[in-house]
Amino acid sequence: MRIDVNGCVEEFQCIPSPNCDDRPPGTLIEMLVIHNISLPPDEFSGDGVIELFTNRLDPSEHPYYQTVHSLKVSSHFFIRRGGEIIQFVPCDKRAWHAGLSSWGGRNQCNDFSIGVELEGSDRTAFTDDQYRALIRLSLLLQESYPIKDIVGHSDIAVGRKTDPGPHFDWERYRSALVVEKHSQSIS
Repeated sequence: MRIDVNGCVEEFQCIPSPNCDDRPPGTLIEMLVIHNISLPPDEFSGDGVIELFTNRLDPSEHPYYQTVHSLKVSSHFFIRRGGEIIQFVPCDKRAWHAGLSSWGGRNQCNDFSIGVELEGSDRTAFTDDQYRALIRLSLLLQESYPIKDIVGHSDIAVGRKTDPGPHFDWERYRSALVVEKHSQSIS
């Protein structure tokens, strides 16, 4: 698995989002931001997230959609409950996932980060398949970009966002990431 010259992973389904633009010149990709999302809230496996990220969400399909259908948001990657990864924005482009944000004294985290959305919510545990996919993706991104920090949306938008939420097992994720890195360096 590799990232091509256009910032896309050929092995993943790509559904282009118009909600992206160029990163500021000379900006390095130094952070990975983990989110959660489900549309409608706490419902999984539908196409609501895809429709939101591609500006095709129909506000008449669900009452909640009336509150979010006009948002212009995206993420680089979306990991479904079964571990399937969909790419919406090439890594070299700026996805619109972080909003008002700050980390390490720097504002506008979209400029220097890659956003990964996990299909889920603050009230639901993530699946083993999602952790495996996230670890695989994280390793690929760390091999390809000078990523220094891996954070949750709640870490960069304190008081405004809560995701990836209390059910995201940071210890499990970080430990597995270290183990996988180590096993790759041995082989």
